Amino acid sequence: MMTETYSPGQPIWCAGCGHFGVQGALSYALKALNIPSHKTIILAGIGCSGTIQNNLGTYGYHAMHGRVLPTAIGTALANPDLTVVAAGGDGDGYAIGAGHFVHTLKRNPSLVYIVMNNGIYGLTKGQDSPTKQGPEWAPEEEALDAIALGLSIQSSTFLARGFTGAPEQLDQLIIKALEHAHSGRGFAFIEVMSPCVTYNDTYPNWDAMVYDVANIAGYDAGDRAAAFAACLRLKEKNHIPTGIIYQGEHPTFESALLKNSTRPLARVDADTSGYRRQMDDILSACRV
Repeated sequence: MMTETYSPGQPIWCAGCGHFGVQGALSYALKALNIPSHKTIILAGIGCSGTIQNNLGTYGYHAMHGRVLPTAIGTALANPDLTVVAAGGDGDGYAIGAGHFVHTLKRNPSLVYIVMNNGIYGLTKGQDSPTKQGPEWAPEEEALDAIALGLSIQSSTFLARGFTGAPEQLDQLIIKALEHAHSGRGFAFIEVMSPCVTYNDTYPNWDAMVYDVANIAGYDAGDRAAAFAACLRLKEKNHIPTGIIYQGEHPTFESALLKNSTRPLARVDADTSGYRRQMDDILSACRV
């Protein structure tokens, strides 16, 4: 017997938008790792990036503005059999959702988070986001660096950055992130430089600025302090570090919450027939 499922939607992004590259890389990675659609859920935030979950044929959920990470954590805890991927933009993740981002890095749950960074709020017509360097009204203001922030939180375990203009690298980064989370090693965070061709076309600038840390002689992604220092040196040279910036080990959020005595909700028997008599007794007592 065949089971009918919904047909994936068509992207609504502008032609040339970097988000097409993110979607293609995520689709490629899921297929490369043979992770089936019915065992995958993609949760998305608000903004142009907040429609990616409609296009891939997996389970999908559209979270509230800035709240995709706590929703994704709840999903991962409720059903550890699912591969959980959260996705959103730099405004959703680093502005209204910044507090959740910090605490997810701290807690280290086993899920993937992809932030599509274009430096602006594309859905609301191009206002500056937290990652926009030097807005007109405050040119001295520094852009938020999510990778540097992640390196400063010592329980973070996977920090990477890609660029949609380097698709082969991006494919491999998402594969590595999925493997990290799928194996129960913790939170895999990937920031993807994903230009908005309508309001902030940074393709030529970023293409000249990105620098794969794998090209640094002796680079050790397992050394947090060295990774931080390397990122600072690259920034001083006006480069944007890409690749796997850091990968390490730390106890996961679910290892503390899902003890042997605690069953995830998806594995709890939902049959209530055995409680019928108890419910009748409670209702009878309430009627007195």
